Amino acid sequence: MDVRSREVTIPAGEVDLVADLLVPEETTGVVLFAHGSGSSRHSPRNVAVAHVLNRSALGTVLVDLLTPAENQVDERTAELRFDIGLLARRLAGIVDWLATEQPFGPAPAGAAGGLPIGLFGASTGAAAALVAAAERPEPVRAVVSRGGRPDLAGPALGQVRAPTLLLVGGLDEQVIALNEQAQDALPDTAELTIIPGATHLFEEPGALEQVSHEAATWFTTHLH
Repeated sequence: MDVRSREVTIPAGEVDLVADLLVPEETTGVVLFAHGSGSSRHSPRNVAVAHVLNRSALGTVLVDLLTPAENQVDERTAELRFDIGLLARRLAGIVDWLATEQPFGPAPAGAAGGLPIGLFGASTGAAAALVAAAERPEPVRAVVSRGGRPDLAGPALGQVRAPTLLLVGGLDEQVIALNEQAQDALPDTAELTIIPGATHLFEEPGALEQVSHEAATWFTTHLH
């Protein structure tokens, strides 16, 4: 499948954020990535997942949620990466931009509104994705968390309406426990899937491929 790539600048509240759009020929849904602690839109793991989603006719948005100046501060203090409220507000702003600007094209004939949107969050980005999903229940139709900290979303978990898939490595025991607690607070459509033999970053052979497959299946089911 032919996939076009382009860099865009997206207004998100008081800042402009740089993002890479990957646009398949016939896009049936869009997945917005929320990166984890200390990562960026160039994260090789999330880029690899995005390419698998593209092959399922899903457009992807890889975005830096911090400006370059903010990132420099965060590299010294590690404080902004845990500011879930800030990250969630920016994600919600990007969701609004996607719904308004429709950079991947309009929804298929007969569908209401723009293309359905999914959120893919890693580590602390998963918490921000869930808060944004709670704040934008209409456009956000599905969420996937990879090795995430959904517990950091706090009370927003009970307000999430989008079907949510929690993916955790089988050797990431502390994060498994935190995801089990979060699943109890999420709606009945939340599922927890353990990737056997995988650690937090899914660096083991075949682990990231399984994550990509699970995410693609979840998004195609709920966005197509």
